[in-house]
Amino acid sequence: MRGRLVLMVISTGLAAAQPQPIDTNHSALSIHVYKAGVFSAFGHDHEIRAPIARGSADTSAKQVELHVESAALRVIDAKASEKDRDEIQKTMLGPEVLDVARFSEIAFRSTSAESAGSNSWRVRGDLTLHGQTRPITIEVAQSDGRFTGHAVFKQSDFGIKPVRVAGGTVRVRDELRIDFDIRM
Repeated sequence: MRGRLVLMVISTGLAAAQPQPIDTNHSALSIHVYKAGVFSAFGHDHEIRAPIARGSADTSAKQVELHVESAALRVIDAKASEKDRDEIQKTMLGPEVLDVARFSEIAFRSTSAESAGSNSWRVRGDLTLHGQTRPITIEVAQSDGRFTGHAVFKQSDFGIKPVRVAGGTVRVRDELRIDFDIRM
């Protein structure tokens, strides 16, 4: 009987350590692209919604994996006209930027996590974007069953040339910021 109890405790502990699916209906990723250049006043900062297609997290092992379908990204710039949003959307998904016809998925897989204070971590992992995989670091905080945070990286690190117009006098910055709110 004692052997069965030990086996039950061990198997219960292992079950708790299994990856849990991310609640894709109540989780959000936002990408922020900022303007730059001499005439940047004529450009727009961009906010892009990136729905999570699937993912999982193992909180005890501090591991996470996320997948986003590239074609599902949506420009939601509040200050841009519908016509401008449509043009930005077309450029973003097209061969100049994400090239979703060739690179249909964006993925992140953690490789390590270290404490950054109470209920917060610095998570390192591999981001696959535009067919290239590079290491990035994500700042994560946990509160009320939610994981929030951000990451900053350069488009050019993934072979994407920041968009330029008007001879480069209006362009987007190379550096992007991703904010997230993940629920299990």
